[in-house]
Amino acid sequence: MTAPSPEGFDREVDVLVVGSGGGGMTAALTAHASGLDALVIEKSSRFGGSTALSGGGIWVPGAPAQRREGYAPPPEGVVEYLQKITDDLVAEARIRQYVDSAPRMLEFLENLSGWLEFVWKPGYADYYPELPGGSKLGSTINVPPIDLRKLGPDEQTLLQPLALAPKGIWLGPRELRSFYRVRQSWAGKAVLLKLITRMVRARVLGERIAAIGQSLAARLRLALRDSGIPLWLDSPMVELLTDADGTVTGALVERAGTRQRIGARRGVILASGGFDHDLAWRKEQLPVIDQDWSFGNPAAMGDGIRAGQKVGAATDLLDEAWWFPAIQWPDGRMQFMLNERMMPAQFIVNGAGKRFINEAAPYMDFGHAMIDGQRSGVTHIPCWLITDHRSWNRYVVGGHLPIPRIPGAPVPTGRRIPAAWLESGVVKAATDWADLAAKIGVPATELAETARRFNELARRSHDDDFHRGDSVYDNYYGDPTLPNPNLYPLGDPPYYAFRIVLGDLGTSGGLRVDEHARVLRPDGTVVRGLYAVGNTSAPVMGRSYAGAGATIGPAMTFGFVAAKHCAAQGSSEPSNLIGGNG
Repeated sequence: MTAPSPEGFDREVDVLVVGSGGGGMTAALTAHASGLDALVIEKSSRFGGSTALSGGGIWVPGAPAQRREGYAPPPEGVVEYLQKITDDLVAEARIRQYVDSAPRMLEFLENLSGWLEFVWKPGYADYYPELPGGSKLGSTINVPPIDLRKLGPDEQTLLQPLALAPKGIWLGPRELRSFYRVRQSWAGKAVLLKLITRMVRARVLGERIAAIGQSLAARLRLALRDSGIPLWLDSPMVELLTDADGTVTGALVERAGTRQRIGARRGVILASGGFDHDLAWRKEQLPVIDQDWSFGNPAAMGDGIRAGQKVGAATDLLDEAWWFPAIQWPDGRMQFMLNERMMPAQFIVNGAGKRFINEAAPYMDFGHAMIDGQRSGVTHIPCWLITDHRSWNRYVVGGHLPIPRIPGAPVPTGRRIPAAWLESGVVKAATDWADLAAKIGVPATELAETARRFNELARRSHDDDFHRGDSVYDNYYGDPTLPNPNLYPLGDPPYYAFRIVLGDLGTSGGLRVDEHARVLRPDGTVVRGLYAVGNTSAPVMGRSYAGAGATIGPAMTFGFVAAKHCAAQGSSEPSNLIGGNG
C-alpha cells in the first residue's frame, strides 16, 4: 500500500466510481477521456452488474446508429413523450438533459474505442408509440455479439446470466422476433438452423459468442482495459468519507482484507445498482412483495443508496422497480413472460377468474396492474396465463419450441407439456374450464365466462374490453398471419394455465439527483462531491418505461453526464458547487 496522503488517504484519484455496470464503466471511460484519473471499485468478484444480465438494449432517441439509417426523432417530441409518461414526477431539466446527452454519450463511446459498436433495432416500437413523440420504429440501440475469448482472463470475471444457455446458443436482438415465429415463417426456421450451426461451431471451434447484455458489458470492459482504467473486484465500499462541511471527499473501501481510504478530488459517482435482493427493505417499501423474484444483479443490496442516505441524501420512488411478469420454476429459476403475453390465443386471469389488463401491455404497466389488483383484495400475485393445446404446438411458450420432439434437445420440444412442469404446479392442465378453475383456485363460472367473452372478441378480431392489439407495440411478438396479431379464439382442450409472478429487472427508486446527476438533500441542496446514476438514483423514467433499454440508456447517459460535470470543476472545486437543482 502506498503511504497515506497528507489528508489521510491511502490513495487519491480524481473520480471514484462505485459499481461496474453500464453506468459505472461509462462514467469511468468519460472521466478518463476528459483527462481525469479514475478508479472503478466493485463489491463482487465479477464485473458487469445488472447490465451483464440484461437484454443489452440502450434507449437513445437520436442515436448515431439511427442517424446513419436516416432517422432522427425530433428532440422536442421526445421531451414531450417523456413528460407525458412520467406524469410530472421528473423535473423537466433532467428529461432535457437525457434527451440532449444520450446521443452524445453514444457518439463519444463510438469515437473512443473500436470495441464500442452500436446498431439500431428498427421496428421495436417505443412502449407507447401512439403518444405524441412516441416512435413506431423505436429507439432501442444494441451492440453486436462478441466472442468472449477476446476478454482473455477477464472472461472468468464477467457476471454470468442467471440461467446459462447451452454452449453456442445465442440470439442477436434482430433474430429474437423471427425465432418466436418458428412455426409461422421461414425466417423463424432459418434462425433455428442458425442456432444449430452455432452449437456445432462452438463445439468444433471453441467459440464462446455472447450477445445482448453480456456483449455490452464485455465491450465496455475491453474499452476500460485499453484505457488503462483500474477495476478493483472484491472491493466493497464501506462508507462515504466527508469533510467538516459535509462534502464527500472519497470512500472507505475494503480490499484484500484491509480497509483503504480512497480520496476523490473531483467526486464519487455511485453506480452500484438498487436494492434488488434486500427483501426486508423491499417489503418495507411495498408490502405486496413477499418473495425475491428479481432478475437483478445478485450483489445489488442497496449499498450505494444507504451510503448516500448516511451523508444526508434524499430518496425518491423506493417502492418502485422495473417490473416484469415472470414464471418461477421449482428450482427457483426465473423466466421472463414477454412474447407469451402477446400470443393470440391466451388470456390472463386474476384470483376472481377475470381478465384485468391488456395482456400484451408493456411489462411495467402489467406489474403495476398486478400490484394495484393485489391491493384491492383480489389475488393478482400470482395470476394465470390460460392457453390451449393448439397454441402450445404453434408458439414458443415458457421456452418450449413448437417442433417435433428432439431427444436430448437443450430446450423442451414435442407436443406434450413436460411432466416436470405439471408436477411442480407451475403449469396446470385440464380438459374443461371447471376442472382448470379448480386447479388454479378461481370461480368456475367466472373462468368459463371469461373464456367465452374472450373468444367472442377474438372472433371479431378486436378486444373491446382491453384493446389488446391496438398498439403496434402489442403486435411485435404477435402472429402476423392473423387479422389481429394478438387475438385468436381458444379452441379444443386440453387447456393449460401458467403461473405468473411479479418479477423485476431490479429496483428503480434511489437517491434524488439533479440534471447533472448530483445527489440532493431533502431541501434540494447538493451533497457536494457526490453523484448517483443508474438504479442507485431515482429514475428519469419516473414510474414508467419509455422503451426497451430505458434502464441502461439512462444509466450510461448520466454516468457520462456525471463524469463530464466532474471534469468541468476545478481541482479544488467539488466543495464549492452551488446548491439547488442546477
